[in-house]
Amino acid sequence: MSARVLDGNKIREDIKDELVQEIEALRSLGIQPGLAAVRVGVNPASKIYVRSKIKACESLGIFSESHDLAEDATTEDLLYLVANLNGREEIDGILIQLPLPEQVDAKRVLQAVDPNKDVDGFHPVNIGNLVSGREGLVPCTPAGIIEILRRSEIPILGKRAVVLGRSDIVGKPVAMLLLHHHATVTICHSKTRNLAEVARSADILVAALGRPAMVTSDFIQPGATVIDVGINRLTKVDEIKRLVRNPDPWLAKMEAKGSVLIGDVQPEDVQEKAGAYTPVPGGVGPLTIAMLMANTVHAARMRRSVRFASSHQ
Repeated sequence: MSARVLDGNKIREDIKDELVQEIEALRSLGIQPGLAAVRVGVNPASKIYVRSKIKACESLGIFSESHDLAEDATTEDLLYLVANLNGREEIDGILIQLPLPEQVDAKRVLQAVDPNKDVDGFHPVNIGNLVSGREGLVPCTPAGIIEILRRSEIPILGKRAVVLGRSDIVGKPVAMLLLHHHATVTICHSKTRNLAEVARSADILVAALGRPAMVTSDFIQPGATVIDVGINRLTKVDEIKRLVRNPDPWLAKMEAKGSVLIGDVQPEDVQEKAGAYTPVPGGVGPLTIAMLMANTVHAARMRRSVRFASSHQ
């Protein structure tokens, strides 16, 4: 029996439907949530990401604006802009699109964002809130992973969870969220001994290593839930042939599009061995922008002390 596919696109649409109702409720109180996106330089991927976030705002009725700075912008330029956005009442969320150019001190810029407007959840205040279980803004991808598990009715309480990867953006925060939902959590990284053996103990396995198809059958307990956070773009025929057992459909897709996406989990192995898994694309990815929108609406409510039922907070 093949594994159950956890459809991130469907869950994203459910969250968006709920957000539309919340935004209408806020508008009835004279409040329109607002998001400002800040981008530096000419990185084409960053441009696409920011455009998709602005488009998502427009589809939901969230006010949005994009601030595009030149490639040679300084740390001081960004700090000036952030201070201005912090002071504007109609802006509830400030998004700093990463990566920033080398000359910019990214940590200083991220820490300059008002924690109440930090919709990426990267500010030390929000990280502290997450660790201590206080209300705050949670990083979008980890929050999306919890939504996938919750809405797919996959129990977390009492389960053994293993997180592969210890980044500040995904690994550490998702481990903390799983812990708050009463899982027993192990965080693994490049120095972990017997990595596959530890991973194999997981009822819930989160792969966030950034290495294509690294998580093979040896890493997966039969029937486990596997959450694949990796998004690796492949453009070489020999790479595809090395990573997948049946390369033909992948090669056809690459011929049509110029590249293919593969996760951190070997796609054929996870289909055969897991109980449920997130595909790449169409799994965790769609939830990241949905949770950014949810955080913007949540920030608008928190800043004005507006409370009403919300299923994704």
